[in-house]
Amino acid sequence: MNYLDMIENMPESVYQSLVQAVELGRWANGDLLSVEQKETTLQAVLAWQAKHLDSDQHLTVGKDGQLVEKSREALKKSFADNSIIRFKHDDI
Repeated sequence: MNYLDMIENMPESVYQSLVQAVELGRWANGDLLSVEQKETTLQAVLAWQAKHLDSDQHLTVGKDGQLVEKSREALKKSFADNSIIRFKHDDI
């Protein structure tokens, strides 16, 4: 099994464990992640997110592994679709 197949077939529970390990800098058993483990784990997390999550963020990693950057126009459109409540100073 190659790396991309492994990422494709990784259960979400494993992904969540890897995210927690990167965030805390420790494995679930309390052992510290080495620098190499943290880098490798973070790469796996980013690869899983690219394969399984649709993101509306400005910069993301696409399913093909390439960096995806939304244009300014696409960002404006995504913000325009959301309702924003605006108040004047006297309304508050």
